[in-house]
Amino acid sequence: MKFRPLHDRVVVEPIESETKTAGGIIIPDTAKEKPSQGKVIAVGPGARDETGKVQKLDVKAGDTVLYGKWSGTEVKLDGKTLLIMRESDIMGVVG
Repeated sequence: MKFRPLHDRVVVEPIESETKTAGGIIIPDTAKEKPSQGKVIAVGPGARDETGKVQKLDVKAGDTVLYGKWSGTEVKLDGKTLLIMRESDIMGVVG
């Protein structure tokens, strides 16, 4: 399935954290924190300003980003869990 976000929305695939600590302790699923880092899969064309011009987004497909713990709406597309969020929910680009 192809999915194209609209306006200033971004599709992010969460990057799961490690299931084992540096000391070798395995973390159960119930104790894991929700990921706050992910890879941008697709971006919309941008939001319109007061004059009607489209403002392009600062992130692009392939960027690794940090976002708020409860940001976005979780959806399942082609068996993958993805997040759809506004660009304003993204705190920054990693690397």
